Order: sequence, then C-alpha cells, then structure tokens
Amino acid sequence: MQKKKIPERKCVLCNERFPKNELIRVVRTPEGDVCLDPTGKKSGRGAYVCKSKKCLSSAKKGKRLDHALEAVVPDEIYLELENMANG
Repeated sequence: MQKKKIPERKCVLCNERFPKNELIRVVRTPEGDVCLDPTGKKSGRGAYVCKSKKCLSSAKKGKRLDHALEAVVPDEIYLELENMANG
C-alpha cells in the first residue's frame, strides 16, 4: 500500500515549510474581502501562515501578509490568527 504524499506549503511570514494541514490559510476573495479559510478550498489569492506566536506577533508590523495577498488585512484577521496560535 502506497503512502499518501502530504503537500507542503511555505509560511509567508517565516519562510519555513510545513505540511499544508498544519498551516492557516488566509485568502483574498475575488470580491476583495480578506478572511480565514479553514477548509483551504475558497477561491481567491491565498497565503499560508504557521501557528507560531513568534511568527504572528511580527506579522502585523512587517505587513508581509498584506504584501502576499496584495490587500490590506484587517485587524480582526490578525486577532483571529493570534487566537489560533499555539506557542
């Protein structure tokens, strides 16, 4: 029996590679809204973020998530990400 290959994605904040299911996907929809995508299936431009508090604390200051999504990320998204962080 063949093992299923788990896709990897890179965190846009720290540039580390992780299995896709360990990351949080933030998406800019075609309408221009920015939201979290827990299913990973919403259409639009996506960016993956790891669940590290260290990584997320620097996210807002550097505006790297804004740059990756080519949109302004609202403060509510950063708060939701911080609530999902695991240390």
